[in-house]
Amino acid sequence: MALQIGAVAPDFEAETTEGKIKFHDWIGNSWVLLFSHPKDFTPVCTTELGTLARLKPEFDKRGVKLMGLSVDPVDRHAKWSEDIKETQGAAPNYPMIGDTDFNVSKLYDMLPASTSGDPLTRTPADNQTVRNVFIIGPDKKIKLVLVYPMTTGRNFQEILRVIDSLQLTATHRVATPADWKQGEDVIIAGSVSNDEAKTIYPQGWKEPKPYIRIVPQPK
Repeated sequence: MALQIGAVAPDFEAETTEGKIKFHDWIGNSWVLLFSHPKDFTPVCTTELGTLARLKPEFDKRGVKLMGLSVDPVDRHAKWSEDIKETQGAAPNYPMIGDTDFNVSKLYDMLPASTSGDPLTRTPADNQTVRNVFIIGPDKKIKLVLVYPMTTGRNFQEILRVIDSLQLTATHRVATPADWKQGEDVIIAGSVSNDEAKTIYPQGWKEPKPYIRIVPQPK
């Protein structure tokens, strides 16, 4: 069964470009973006890794750690990193898992449990389902899952927007509407009664329908 929002992110030990890690220990009290790639030296993924390296300060500002994954070995990640820097202007500045035994890919339901063999003999198409984004909270639970095809590069501005929403709604009893961006109005959560809302928002709210109660974004 596929991992669902609210499930505890599976723990694991793995070799990375920054040494061996135990995932839950590495997370600590941070938010995490875990993102995966079918194969090193693939074109779309090259652009994604470089883009994420340039955006790392934005994730740092939000207290989000970055962790990449490919089923190729760590030494190939290091060589790929040189190409990424040359073509994208920035090399990965975050750890990359070398998932050569497919353990993490299987734990996160990206590859079938029966997958085995030499990762270097596999093609990107063999691993095309290893194109996921998982956002994991400090409680080690999965907050979001995105799955992309190999031909569509990921939109990291959207991922930053989602993180802003997740972090806001984790600390305030609100929800964010379609296309919401940081600083825009939000919706009072349905779990908040009108009596509670009057206490939290004494200035009142806009109510186009009784079930849509709009307030400025809490500070």
